[in-house]
Amino acid sequence: MSTTDVWPVRSERLQVRPMTEADIDVMWEWRRLPEVNRWLGLAPDTREAFRERYRDADRLAAMYLVELLPGESGDPRPIGDVMIRIGDGWAQLEVADQAKGVEAELGWVLDPAHTGRGYATEAIRAVIDACFGPLGLRRVHAGCFADNEPSWRLMERLGMRREEFSRKTALHRSGEWLDGMNYGILAEEWATR
Repeated sequence: MSTTDVWPVRSERLQVRPMTEADIDVMWEWRRLPEVNRWLGLAPDTREAFRERYRDADRLAAMYLVELLPGESGDPRPIGDVMIRIGDGWAQLEVADQAKGVEAELGWVLDPAHTGRGYATEAIRAVIDACFGPLGLRRVHAGCFADNEPSWRLMERLGMRREEFSRKTALHRSGEWLDGMNYGILAEEWATR
């Protein structure tokens, strides 16, 4: 199955679908907010700079839009985005072919106007289901600044395991060195949670 056959994935209230260039401006609306972009690794400060960065084909190919499904009528409403970067696992040279395209790094942003309702948990649960189901991956991982409590709490709610707590390893755009956290989960762990 190709990765395009997987999307969109749906949950009870949401769908997650590949982003298009036409979605970049709506993503800017929540990513430009100071309470959001303070945690992002990439936070261009103008709409045009943001568009330019996300028009990059590789970057855009890793981005997915989280949409709130409508009730009886209407169109889905964008409320966040997810990065899904499928990559290789580490392997010794003799078995490197077996480690190609077996894991995904995830990242997410939810519009603050839609937080506190379980949407992020629901969306990332659906994404991990897709990673371990039709995409056939063996591992999913994500990281965040240790001060970004909502993000690491989400990973723990989903059953992801804290694999690293690093002290002052990430230079924040504020000029301060911050602690980092990395979480992961294996397909077999996800299946038995």
